[in-house]
Amino acid sequence: MSPTTTATLTVTVIIPAHNEELGLPATLRSIQAQSIPPEKVIVVDDASTDRTGEVAASYGVTVLRPPRNLGSKAKAQNHALPHCDTDLVLAVDADTVLAPDYIERIKPAFSDPAVNVAAGNVQTRFARTPWERGRSTEYLFGFHWHRPIQQLANSPMVCSGCCSVFRRTTLTEFGGFPERTIVEDMDFTWSQQLDGHRAVYVADAMAWAADPETLTYLRKQVWRWMAGFMQNVRLHLPRLLTRKPMLATWIIVALLEILLAPLWWATPLVLTLALDEPVARTMAWWAGGELLLTVPALLYAARRRRLPVGQVLFNLPFVYLNKAVNLYYAWKALVVELVMVPLHLSQGLVIYEKGR
Repeated sequence: MSPTTTATLTVTVIIPAHNEELGLPATLRSIQAQSIPPEKVIVVDDASTDRTGEVAASYGVTVLRPPRNLGSKAKAQNHALPHCDTDLVLAVDADTVLAPDYIERIKPAFSDPAVNVAAGNVQTRFARTPWERGRSTEYLFGFHWHRPIQQLANSPMVCSGCCSVFRRTTLTEFGGFPERTIVEDMDFTWSQQLDGHRAVYVADAMAWAADPETLTYLRKQVWRWMAGFMQNVRLHLPRLLTRKPMLATWIIVALLEILLAPLWWATPLVLTLALDEPVARTMAWWAGGELLLTVPALLYAARRRRLPVGQVLFNLPFVYLNKAVNLYYAWKALVVELVMVPLHLSQGLVIYEKGR
């Protein structure tokens, strides 16, 4: 497929929405403002009890209303898939805002016929609460450090489900958005790479997601993400070791990070006891190591995104609140999904709960 051909690729946007009347207008406005507009926009009003359907209809998009709540994001997306006849499908969350050139920047990725899924750079829309501030630091670091390295190695860990673009024929042949795990984006990303296709991270295609404002919703989202990650490890890792070893390497590193994180967090206490050093000194060593590992990447990200450095550094301490939540649910997911499920002691996480 030549670069000139990608300009003619047609796009359908699918937006699954359950009780999203407040956030949906900003999402739809961002889609209407695209420099290359999509051919069709479909909102799946998944048994909302608010005015989600009416709000969507006021923007002139196609609104589909399943007869009952479908129970997950993937199922809502699959409800819309038969109504798509374009070359590409762009899945957008109902609380995500796209940059005006998002479609324009991501289309060229599909000039390579091996590319079946691509997604851009996701950042936080709001940084008002401690949890949002912590997430903003996580995203700045992850999307300007981990993702570029994974892209250079041709092994992205995930094409973010809030703004991923798919080849429609491949997605349909695969059976639609995967419903077998609780995180369809990671499942599809790994599955395509296992089958010899490519997943691509497009750094300059920007999207902004609304993240959990409270601890209650953060816990729900992180539990879903961590359980979904472990479900995919259980489902895919054995084959990835032989078919896509570089992707398997990132996954194993992530697992080791989860396993070793408690030791790293306990390092100041261990050094205090082992070396008989004052706790203030060992804490300073530990904090210095943390800053050395994180600040350079954050400063680079701030420059790339033209963000105030002071604001980025102000948000940094809040990331440790999020890290504590992440670690708790990562260990819970490891035990439940990788130990209890294989032993038939648990079904694992099967109920999809929104993270905000």
